[in-house]
Amino acid sequence: MSRSVDFREFVSGFLLEAEEHLRSASGNLLAVDEAARKGEARPRAVRELFRSLHTIKGLAAMVGVDPIVDVAHAMEAVLRAADRAGGKLSLAAVEQLIAGSEAIEQRVRALAGGGPVPAAPAELLQALVELDPGESPGPSRAALALAPELLAKLTASERAQLTAGIEQGKRAVRADFIPSPARAAEGLSITTARERVSAVAEIVKILPVSAPRTEETPGGLKFTLLLLSAASDEAIAAAVPIPPGAVQPLTTAAPEEAAPPDVAEGAGPEDLPGEDPRRGGVVRVGVARLDDAMEKLAALIVTRYRLGRAIAALAAEGVDVRALRQIEGEHGRQVRDLRAALLTLRMISTRELLEPVPLIVRGLRASTGKSVRVEIDAGRGELDKAVAERIFPAIVHLIRNAVDHGIEPPEERRRGGKPEEGLVTITCFERSNTQIEIRVADDGGGIDREAVARRAGREVPRSDAALLELLALPGLSTRDQATKTSGRGLGMDIVKRLTEELGGEVLLRASPGNGRGTEITLRIPLTVTIVDAFTFECGAQAFVVPVAMVEEVVDVDSQEVVRSPGPSAGRLLVSLLSRRGEAVPLIGLHSLFALPGGEAAGRKALVVRRNGEPFAFAVDRMRGQQEIVVRPLSDPLVKVTGVPGVTDLGDGKPTLVLDLVALSGTLSGKRAEALT
Repeated sequence: MSRSVDFREFVSGFLLEAEEHLRSASGNLLAVDEAARKGEARPRAVRELFRSLHTIKGLAAMVGVDPIVDVAHAMEAVLRAADRAGGKLSLAAVEQLIAGSEAIEQRVRALAGGGPVPAAPAELLQALVELDPGESPGPSRAALALAPELLAKLTASERAQLTAGIEQGKRAVRADFIPSPARAAEGLSITTARERVSAVAEIVKILPVSAPRTEETPGGLKFTLLLLSAASDEAIAAAVPIPPGAVQPLTTAAPEEAAPPDVAEGAGPEDLPGEDPRRGGVVRVGVARLDDAMEKLAALIVTRYRLGRAIAALAAEGVDVRALRQIEGEHGRQVRDLRAALLTLRMISTRELLEPVPLIVRGLRASTGKSVRVEIDAGRGELDKAVAERIFPAIVHLIRNAVDHGIEPPEERRRGGKPEEGLVTITCFERSNTQIEIRVADDGGGIDREAVARRAGREVPRSDAALLELLALPGLSTRDQATKTSGRGLGMDIVKRLTEELGGEVLLRASPGNGRGTEITLRIPLTVTIVDAFTFECGAQAFVVPVAMVEEVVDVDSQEVVRSPGPSAGRLLVSLLSRRGEAVPLIGLHSLFALPGGEAAGRKALVVRRNGEPFAFAVDRMRGQQEIVVRPLSDPLVKVTGVPGVTDLGDGKPTLVLDLVALSGTLSGKRAEALT
């Protein structure tokens, strides 16, 4: 008895595949766009883009998402014609392809959100049908000296790619890889050969070729690699590996009269049998499954704390718990190793996070009419996918502000002696093993502090920190009329809120009136689910704070503490703590939370920074450092500034997780006046 197949079961798999192929398509669209602006062809990018869309179309058809099928099919037709034309596209064609990619992405998001998927835009489909993708190339000035049966397997764009590479000074060479049982035993296959060769050469095509069964070709098969490279024969041969003399140059000869046949519809750029080698050894796992694994790990961590408490109770009764202590230590190490393994699975690279940025800047360039380029140094950092998804909208807002508000129009830049093309730079690096820094800077005219103050109805800010506070006021905008990209007063408010919700910090550097641009830095934790934290006590109440938030733990010497000369604001007691010759505001958590105590001997203080300024929080006793599971407080009835969540330390009671950076904001406004 057979049962009908419900293709909705495969939607999660489709979303994972579509996300990857859309990411690849974005990179290739940028490459094609750059080539179109220079009037050049980019055959490989066109073929890779075709492959991504062809895969998306097939997967969308499988799960019954016809609007995505319609858009992808129309884009395929344009790319197929471009492939036959040698990989050259017009700017108009690139514009419509980018619009098509955005339309597919919108429908993928709608499907992921569980809502209805909009129909394919009729105007976009018609525009794609009517496109003239580019000019057909004239006859090639040279043909490749390659056997006719191999030459016939090359598409027009692949031949153009080889010829263009030769004209650019690269060497076109051929290397034959012959598989054998002996090589397989050594771990050498066409997949490993491809990976190694790609490090020293550009692979244009890999052609499987039948050969007589001999001692040299025991399988009756060899693979011909057609390459473009500036590397030596020895380097290429070592990568394959083959003897250096087996690397053959593809010299040019007179053009042949008969053109090779066009590529068949749906054919991939490399006709390799079997699985795509890029997918080998990779298993895609949905984020929901990873979240479920993290939940189980969180329960295991809480159980470990309960075990520790039970062992301590037995020890207090005089029971010999040495064996249990040893087991507890081994269990703790295993849990830490498991945590590290799961976090690694959840991590994505900052390079992947910033991949959509060039396309975003391209769209802003078109909508604002400004000439802008972006330079990205993504580094080698990684962060939790959940953090990446929550912080990316803040990055987009910063980029929009940089282009729309920071970069001047071309004529104004000329008058100021600047190049017409503005520059936005994005830099990422890990500050520690728990925190990452993302910096967005522009070379525009800077921020007019007086204009911001007038719009806010406040005094002109004297410091960058005060300016940031003004810019982040809800509803504040320096524009009189909203545009597609700005003017609604949401930008910096959203940036600051999103960053601080993650337990991060926003920093601004904007020297007034120098015309050297603006720099905004986001410091965010790598993960927010399971974190290392300090545990401490105030009175009889226990609290925790993430380690990444704390700059230093210091002893509080009562002789070095001075009560602030100004009046106290309400019950909040603010003093000044001398720290290496610097006066640091000292806030007693007892007064902040109206707890008893506050004058215990041997007090400690946790030092944090807000907008670059240090603040210290006095506590009674430090318990130590341990892993905690943060449970966010999302209910607006219990959500309080400075208390992002709770945790369980094994006693079954909720323990508050504090955001000391947000709590330091209690010194703003009237409370800050108490220090002046």
